[in-house]
Amino acid sequence: MTAKATYQFAGKTILITGGAGDIGKATAHRFAANGAGVALLDLNEPKMAEVAKELKSYNVPVGTFRCDVTAFDDVAKAFTGAVEQLGRIDYVFNNAGYQGAFAKTDEYPEDDFQKVININVVGVFHILKAAAQHLRDVGGGAIVNMASYAGVVGPPNMLAYAASKFAVIGMTQTAAKDLAPYGIRVNALSPALIGPGFMWTRQTELQAAVGSQYFDADPKVVEQQMINSVPMRRLGSLEEVANGVAFLMSEEASYITGFNLEVTGGQ
Repeated sequence: MTAKATYQFAGKTILITGGAGDIGKATAHRFAANGAGVALLDLNEPKMAEVAKELKSYNVPVGTFRCDVTAFDDVAKAFTGAVEQLGRIDYVFNNAGYQGAFAKTDEYPEDDFQKVININVVGVFHILKAAAQHLRDVGGGAIVNMASYAGVVGPPNMLAYAASKFAVIGMTQTAAKDLAPYGIRVNALSPALIGPGFMWTRQTELQAAVGSQYFDADPKVVEQQMINSVPMRRLGSLEEVANGVAFLMSEEASYITGFNLEVTGGQ
């Protein structure tokens, strides 16, 4: 994978949670191509190491840090390690998340609901708090929280995920107000249908398996049903999500905070 430089982040460092995933990887490439050092946080150390190896071609500092976002002590340790190894953190992409089960509300599993909330809400809060403390102490910076179009218009059969992403948008709006006096901008990004990739394949297969009135039982048909709901009639790419993150972090967005950028193809 290669990325085209657009914004200038030379001498800066971005910390990316969920750094081993598809969106985390694409964003790491986008920022490294623009001169930024990259700190990757994830539980999947082998995949994180693969991403770090890919980033070597950009000749920027790269560090990998194992981190469970649901444990604040783990988050604090990862931030400390990133600063020690890379020297600074200027941007934080609060990206780690879990899609959860696909089931009707009356059948949604309680344990999975709690897992989604722990990762997507509590985990996002932990990273947001640690980022706020660090950026406050160094004189400012920018945070982008990964939300979802599911947190704008709740989709069927995704109760926990929708609830968690509505919460992320709310946290973003409040944190933007709280942190503005410190020169910290906080925005959210809400992609809709993005692919190809693990999450796209997973959601088409699991929506088909629910047996609801909204989607066909054949995942291939579900794919087309979903794409037909997009005015632009295509999936968004991972690179287009990364572009949104780069814009919100950049100086071009210097007067934008508390905003939820929808990357949806017009949905």
